[in-house]
Amino acid sequence: MVESTPEIKSAQILVVEDDEEIRELISLLLLRQGHTVQQCVNALEATEALSQVPFDLVVLDWMMPQMSGIELLKKMQHKAASSPPVLMVTAKAEPKDIVTGLEAGADDYITKPFEPAIFQARVKALLRRSQLSLSPKELLQLGDLSINLASYEVRCAGSPLHLTPSEFKILSTMALSQGRVLTRDHLIEVVQGEGISVTGRTIDTHVFGLRKKLGKSSDWIETIRGVGYRVKAEI
Repeated sequence: MVESTPEIKSAQILVVEDDEEIRELISLLLLRQGHTVQQCVNALEATEALSQVPFDLVVLDWMMPQMSGIELLKKMQHKAASSPPVLMVTAKAEPKDIVTGLEAGADDYITKPFEPAIFQARVKALLRRSQLSLSPKELLQLGDLSINLASYEVRCAGSPLHLTPSEFKILSTMALSQGRVLTRDHLIEVVQGEGISVTGRTIDTHVFGLRKKLGKSSDWIETIRGVGYRVKAEI
């Protein structure tokens, strides 16, 4: 009996490559797999992008002006305790180069020129490994909405949503208690912190803002009049 391969969710991928033709080819291959792609022409641009967006994968060239891919790799490892997986795609094909790339932090290494099918297979493998590394308690899924409790990230159809800490606490608490009604008093305890005064009206305001950001996925949140809120068991 052959076990089915877990489906790979749409991912947010950063492509860092100074050669325009190769950069466009890589991006096209990723778009064909259903992923969202952001391009950077050098490692300095990539550093800025990585500070703003929680990427699921980085496709990285080695030889670039100003800062090499290896330097960016090392910077990523030092800066974040949990950085996205990195697929290095480079013309440096000597065994010692591959070892250098992997030891610097790359999760996989492909040399140019490469076969598109092999590149796509490596991307799938890295994303599958990354997505399966999250336990069910760390990654909650509500239709198109995913809530990562480990990295405090929320995505809708693969696109990141920028929630306030209070909005994230309310959404994740309701998602963990899916189907159960949570009173305003309970949600006040969730949001309450040192120097923060929270009332039932404050909770209503947070939920209102949360619904606006969730768009169509806001249908998951149900108001129980006079009591509180809950995330529906299903839509």
